[in-house]
Amino acid sequence: MALFGKKETISNALPENLPKHVGFIMDGNGRWAKKRGLPRPFGHKEGAKNFKKIVRYCKDIGLQNISFYAFSTENWQRPDDEIHTIMDLFREYIVDVRNFLSENTRMIFLGDKSAFDEDLQEKMIKLEEDTAHYTEMTLMMAVNYGGRDEIAHAARILAKKAVNGEIHPEDITEQSISNELYTKGIPDVDLVIRPSGELRLSNYLIWQCAYAEYYFTDILWPDFSPAELDKALIDFDNRHRRFGGV
Repeated sequence: MALFGKKETISNALPENLPKHVGFIMDGNGRWAKKRGLPRPFGHKEGAKNFKKIVRYCKDIGLQNISFYAFSTENWQRPDDEIHTIMDLFREYIVDVRNFLSENTRMIFLGDKSAFDEDLQEKMIKLEEDTAHYTEMTLMMAVNYGGRDEIAHAARILAKKAVNGEIHPEDITEQSISNELYTKGIPDVDLVIRPSGELRLSNYLIWQCAYAEYYFTDILWPDFSPAELDKALIDFDNRHRRFGGV
């Protein structure tokens, strides 16, 4: 059962026109745990619980495309126990996703799946295939993802097509590059939300965020609430987006 009726929000003041794509950089799990004298992996478990709550709320208020930065290409440098916890949470999520998401939600994993264990790769691919025809909301989770790596991956695909004579170099456009990204067919990001007090993009969807608006807050991800999301959406609606115009 939905936590809130469609467009019935915590603040009851959401704008009528919502962003087409909201990207979340889930940051601050480790610091949340450290502040409480707990091991960093515990913070990731709490962050995963909050991820589910925010996803439910996003669907309840009618957001169409949402993406979450869950694990970057650089995160492999973290301690082994922390990485193992995150991988276990991925597995639990894939098993549990059908329980906390109603039908008609499409699931896409952004990033290079080849670095994960074979069973995890298979689960990700199966979930994407099973939900490919759903249209109410698209939920994207960036795992083993890096924005520069994604662009390089797209460039390699186009280079191979050129070598094979399928395209000419002059045929390469912004749209042809977009068509080879993990987010093919998904609107570019309108709003990026980053909790934890950090003021940077951290290599997240850097092509897709070319004209995105940013919302930063000192709240750590496990404490990021639907009410805080309402604030971000209202703030976004009050901005004037010119896209290079006047």
